[in-house]
Amino acid sequence: MSYPDLVESQLNGESVAARVPLGGEDELFVTPTRTLIYRADGLLSDESVETYSHDAERIAVSEGRRKAKVTLDYGLDGEKTFALPTKTLQDALHPVLAGVLNAAGITGPGETVKHTFQFSELTLVITSARVVKHIGNAVWDDDFEEYHYDDVTDLSFEDGSVATSVVITADGRQERFKAPNEEARAVREGLTNALLAYHDVQSLEEFRVTVAPQETDEPEPDRVDFGDGPDPLSANPGELSSEPANATRDPASPTHETDPEPTTPTNDGFDSPAAVAESLERPAETTAARSETTETTDAPTDDQSADGFDGSGFEPALDDGRTADELAALREAIETQNEEIRKQRETMETLIDELRQGR
Repeated sequence: MSYPDLVESQLNGESVAARVPLGGEDELFVTPTRTLIYRADGLLSDESVETYSHDAERIAVSEGRRKAKVTLDYGLDGEKTFALPTKTLQDALHPVLAGVLNAAGITGPGETVKHTFQFSELTLVITSARVVKHIGNAVWDDDFEEYHYDDVTDLSFEDGSVATSVVITADGRQERFKAPNEEARAVREGLTNALLAYHDVQSLEEFRVTVAPQETDEPEPDRVDFGDGPDPLSANPGELSSEPANATRDPASPTHETDPEPTTPTNDGFDSPAAVAESLERPAETTAARSETTETTDAPTDDQSADGFDGSGFEPALDDGRTADELAALREAIETQNEEIRKQRETMETLIDELRQGR
């Protein structure tokens, strides 16, 4: 491709990345490091080339009905401004902004600027690897935001009567901005195509599946083991004592001998509270019944008399007080046993309450 001789002399071996007609024979040339404005011979001016470095800290644009101005701010080195027809502003601003972003290190090697949009105070730059958003009077300065496609996990659009909301989800956060409906289709297609091409997928649905976190099997929660728990007392009345209730005892010997505590199956987990309560109540009822039976069996009834052996040929044995003492001792043992059952029942009820509360 041929260039005007004056432009060729100013390129210094650099390649031309973009060439934008400005009307007549005037043209804008963009290289990786500079923007060149070529002015052809005219009635009031000679042929010339103006050069603007891309090492700018800020880009500002002002638009008039016929003319627009682009100002590059170089900080301590001042500002430079060039004018161009308003109708060519967007075509010219796109490569200039791309050159400045590349010089500032915002875009990387091999990364290309696909689209540039300017909506009032919103400037949106879509590249092959990221979205750059700037809000403010300037088209671009250090106060910008960028969303790399590696960090994007979702992209959606919400239609409105005047503007369309673009919703980008990146790093777990949603970022929103609005595009006028007359430009919304271009924004939608440009951003969607760039994102899909980067991830090498054909649709947003496929993209969402690709970037969705992979599900992993979660380990089962540790089970809480309360051990065997309290052992219930024996419910068999025959196990209360190995001797008859009216057996003669040596006064020096113990009046009552309790059974060894029976073992119960290990409560390996959480039993139903209703089942625990049922097992708790059963021994208490049985023991109470045993107490009543013992008293009925061993205590003399109203129908019995001391001389109940009349006519049998036997003389009744003399009551020396031992039977009454043994009955009293047995009754005391049963009451002690009942007290132990009551305490154990309270313990079980406390355990049931704690199980119900998830403790």
